[in-house]
Amino acid sequence: MAKKVRDLRSALELLAELPGQLLETDVEVEPMAQLSGVYRYVGAGGTVKRPTKEGLAMIFHNVKGHPDASVAIGVLASRKRVAALLDCKPEELGKMLCRSVEKPVLPVMCQGEPACQQVVHRADEPDFDLYKLVPAPTNTPYDAGPYITLGMCYAAHPDTGAHDVTIHRLCIQGRDELSIFFTPGARHIGAMAERAEQLGRRLPISISIGVDPAIEIGSCFEPPTTPLGYDELSVAGALRGEPVKLCRCLTVDELAIANAEYVIEGEVVPNVRIKEDQNTHTGFAMPEFPGYTGPASDQCWLIKVKAVTHREHPIMQTCIGPSEEHVSMAGIPTEASIYGMVEKAMPGRLQNVYCCSAGGGKYMAVLQFKKSVASDEGRQRQAAILAFSAFSELKHIFLVDEDVDCFDMNDVLWAMNTRFQGDVDTITIPGVRCHPLDPSNDPAFSPSIRDHGIACKTIFDCTVPFDQKDRFVRARFMELDPSEWVKQENEGKIS
Repeated sequence: MAKKVRDLRSALELLAELPGQLLETDVEVEPMAQLSGVYRYVGAGGTVKRPTKEGLAMIFHNVKGHPDASVAIGVLASRKRVAALLDCKPEELGKMLCRSVEKPVLPVMCQGEPACQQVVHRADEPDFDLYKLVPAPTNTPYDAGPYITLGMCYAAHPDTGAHDVTIHRLCIQGRDELSIFFTPGARHIGAMAERAEQLGRRLPISISIGVDPAIEIGSCFEPPTTPLGYDELSVAGALRGEPVKLCRCLTVDELAIANAEYVIEGEVVPNVRIKEDQNTHTGFAMPEFPGYTGPASDQCWLIKVKAVTHREHPIMQTCIGPSEEHVSMAGIPTEASIYGMVEKAMPGRLQNVYCCSAGGGKYMAVLQFKKSVASDEGRQRQAAILAFSAFSELKHIFLVDEDVDCFDMNDVLWAMNTRFQGDVDTITIPGVRCHPLDPSNDPAFSPSIRDHGIACKTIFDCTVPFDQKDRFVRARFMELDPSEWVKQENEGKIS
């Protein structure tokens, strides 16, 4: 029976039991650039500059300057690993998340003392210092500062009290200050902060670090799948079949995830904007999911920290921005959103969706579509248009038939080479708002782009026309079980 995973520690225990999935080291590592530099080679994958690979997760037990803490990285940097942690087949993850969104299990308050408050540090204490309390790494030597890359930001709308959990870019700026970057118009907590600012109030916020992977995956859903007022913690509750447990913060009027490794309590300050690299002046923020280091923003909001609480011997969890970990967290919820919208519009036709590594989980999707009758011709392109509606940051869609493995990009490119003609199967939709972190989405790149962040969304229809399906039948091999001839030495293992 699989180990029950409900927090980071039980997740790591499960990975330790799976061959080739977790590496622990006691060799001292510098959190400033060195830690991520090591993992870049070991297992980052994704859009990280080569050489890199999709490999095992790591725990660094000897982090310079933080003798009582460890740092875990790459926990979700493999689709197969995510599947093991959620007790699901890799190809079924998107569908599983889609079902979880539709049947949410709301969080509840924990009973007794929460694990995340075993050790308490208050900001009014003279030796309080975020730099010393939180072993937040930098990804590169050019980062604006130490970043909290997997902080579950939790806040409530000032008018309705409805909660939301989201991952935001958080940079340590001082002993009790964090910067937080809100993508304009893209995240609910940003809207909450804007409303609080209109009211002249501070927005209480908690940042939970080191949590159940189900929470990290669920927190990455976006509108319209999870509209304002939908608490994404309820997705994790549905995935686990039991509610996420919360606790009350000690210094602000907000809730936090009770079994987190760390919780930072604070308030978003109204009418203050700060420059992200005000301490380092590098001009850069941190590496983002497209594989480039983003520019430092001068419009970051300020969080005034009131306290840091944590477990005894805490485990900091971090990730590399352009890694396979981002693909898992952003891509699988995107797959769920696309599948859910298309299934509602045309049940049974969309077989599966894959948001691949090359797109960072956001820019590119492969839709596996089945045409069963003549009237299904053309519906595959309707499904692509619905996918763009389900996830606005999507840029490219590949459409393939049901006999093509949408999770194998070699098979997808085979379909493109044998079932696609550029002049009739390329559908472009210019002038649509997409994602500001794509450097090609800029007027300097193309005169057709009117503003930074606008793109030409494109559909590559690599499906066979229904009336020609008989001409495109793949070679028929004998169907059999090869185990009599080939010993399955790795059966039951994930790699």
